[in-house]
Amino acid sequence: MLASHVGPAAQPERSQGGCFTLVAAGRRRLGDSTLRIVLSNIGTFGDINPLIAIALELKRRGHVPVIAVPALFEAKIAPLGLEFHAVRPDIDPTNTMLVEMIYDVRKGTERGLREFLFPALRRTYDDLLDAATLPERADLLLLGELNYAGPLVAEVTGIRWASYVLAPLSFFSAFDPPLLPMYPRLARADKTVPGLGRAMNRLARFVSRKWPQPIYDLRRELGLPKGRNPLFDAKHSPELVLALFSRALGTEQKDWPKHTRITGFCYYDADAGNAGLPRHLEEFLGAGPAPVVFTLGSAAVLAAGEFYEVSAQAAIRLGARAVLLIGADARNRLEQELPDSICVAEYAPYSGLFPRAALVVHQGGVGTTAQCLRAGKPMLIMPFSHDQPDNARRMRRLQVARVIEREDYTPVKVAQTLKAMLAEPKFARRAEQAARLLQQEDGVGSACDALEELFAKTRKTD
Repeated sequence: MLASHVGPAAQPERSQGGCFTLVAAGRRRLGDSTLRIVLSNIGTFGDINPLIAIALELKRRGHVPVIAVPALFEAKIAPLGLEFHAVRPDIDPTNTMLVEMIYDVRKGTERGLREFLFPALRRTYDDLLDAATLPERADLLLLGELNYAGPLVAEVTGIRWASYVLAPLSFFSAFDPPLLPMYPRLARADKTVPGLGRAMNRLARFVSRKWPQPIYDLRRELGLPKGRNPLFDAKHSPELVLALFSRALGTEQKDWPKHTRITGFCYYDADAGNAGLPRHLEEFLGAGPAPVVFTLGSAAVLAAGEFYEVSAQAAIRLGARAVLLIGADARNRLEQELPDSICVAEYAPYSGLFPRAALVVHQGGVGTTAQCLRAGKPMLIMPFSHDQPDNARRMRRLQVARVIEREDYTPVKVAQTLKAMLAEPKFARRAEQAARLLQQEDGVGSACDALEELFAKTRKTD
């Protein structure tokens, strides 16, 4: 096991003006091998589940993980015996207007940052600062890219930090250009127009140049220099960037941040430790052939529109057994009478359901995509926004999926596409090959190894 820091540590103390100065704080005694690490991000279950997986493994290794995320997730995390610290802004799971705003293709990313995350930036900073220093100072931080206050806390306290991303789009590589939801046509030319990747990167930086002003303002208030671009550069740790995805999704590029390590996916989808399927769903699965599963993950399900009505009609037209995971939003409950060949459930852990499916129809979120790859199942992807169109394109390149745009998601089109995919053995064969590749990866173990290595470097430089 690793030994902890010794000697004095810098710890923030609130001044009368509301800023922080650094004061000495005692470290643990020599020989104490426990690493206290704060893991933090703001987002959906897809953003938080990998942190839970890593935290559970760190705890198994004898460390003390502290999960600092919005209060919404406490009910899921506390029963696991993990230390929890709420970080604002909180997320209201019933606020469907917020989800619909964020999933707007053209303005969703901008509005999510400027109208949801950044107005609460100072509160996020204060909450994370408390989590990192009280009741004792953390040895390490692991920060997701949506916690824009995180790098500021690390800079003020001097606590070493690692960052993580969940999908290749986050790197905005000029050598592996992402598909930008607001500019889908550019993606069709990225392999034929020289220098287009660099042009896309410059375009994204130009369009978003005014968005991070609240971060610059807070940095100035804290007495920090302006620093690098928070949206593209400063969100990545200078010492360790964990790419928590499989090489099936993306591989290293020359312009990725230094010290980036691809770990593989970090899986967790149990509800407070319970990974069992609902009883009626278990009975349905055992009563016939493998069904087609229709799901929209944990966020897009709150902006489903007519997805489930269309999906049910497509399944009936196809003559296939189907499972509809509709979430808790009452608007997703189908009014039409459904045949016995269709089973409806609010929630089911993907790790228990997907291996028993014939094919999965989903929105392209990286967590859902990862579970499909792990189960070795073909996919039909109807992406919404953010990284989903880019993930969908990567799955199409891997030949494990077809992609259908939201405006084309009709009963006839979906039924025709599913019929063709189920009749074409290459999709199932390629999906099984991808699953074998993922079996060789240990995302959680690799991530924890990297964090322990960074901690060891920290001790050597003290």
